[in-house]
Amino acid sequence: MPAFLQADGERHAVQILDLSAGGAKLDCALGLPTGTAVVLDCGTLCRTAVVRWKSAGVVGLCFDSELDPRDVSDLMERSKALTAYRNGRE
Repeated sequence: MPAFLQADGERHAVQILDLSAGGAKLDCALGLPTGTAVVLDCGTLCRTAVVRWKSAGVVGLCFDSELDPRDVSDLMERSKALTAYRNGRE
């Protein structure tokens, strides 16, 4: 799912690869060091987090506070709908 990551006063386009109540895994080409404070923004969700790990273009975030299970469910449904829409256009 497409999203934006705000870090060091700049906004960058990223893709959410995996999401849980406690954090997210992102496809992100930025060279952010671990411990960097960030904000993940994907429309209905805007959450502060910290970079916990990075590896070859993938970054792991830990949210400052856990997401509500309903928020996770809503984002999963949005992701499924976006995938179905994209597949229908091909």
